[in-house]
Amino acid sequence: MLLLASASPARQRLLKQAAIPHRVRVSGVDEDSFEDGNPRSLVQRLAEAKARAVLEAELREEGLEDVSAVIGCDSVLEFDGEIFGKPHSEREARKRWERMAGCWGDLHTGHCLLPCHVVGGVETDRDPWLETVSTRVLFAPLDATEINAYVLTGEPLHCAGGFALEGRGGLIVDRIDGCFSNVIGLSLPLLRRWLPQLLIPGKVS
Repeated sequence: MLLLASASPARQRLLKQAAIPHRVRVSGVDEDSFEDGNPRSLVQRLAEAKARAVLEAELREEGLEDVSAVIGCDSVLEFDGEIFGKPHSEREARKRWERMAGCWGDLHTGHCLLPCHVVGGVETDRDPWLETVSTRVLFAPLDATEINAYVLTGEPLHCAGGFALEGRGGLIVDRIDGCFSNVIGLSLPLLRRWLPQLLIPGKVS
């Protein structure tokens, strides 16, 4: 079973739809406290911080007996050289969409998988498996009325980059170049490559 270090309902749905047994524990990591001008490095650091925070919390409670690995993820949108996480207000979301409409952006998701091998209640040392997956996204050309209507749904305020591909945002994305599920928050093709390796002792990603 996987332990997902995320509060994201979208990531939970991806695992459920793929029939991957899992349970959830929120990391509590303060994403805004991390600073890094490189978006790929930023999401990788955050993904590892989330996975490690959950692993440590589970070890304190000796709750890992049913878990084969902890996985942490984090996503940001890179647009025109800037890093876009979740907008902090409707005003910020509108300003972003005024720039993004009709243009390409790059959605980066950092993944950290920590294999769990508990012996006598103690986690044995294993290096983290780390990878950042990037997907290009072409946004639809939108006018001010369409942008305002989307922002007023509230959806952009809860999503990296200010849109949810699996929600109303799917109507205003014209093209995806790369991994589809990565844009939702977790690359299933990457997970498909990783999971069999958990069954092989000593196997590294």
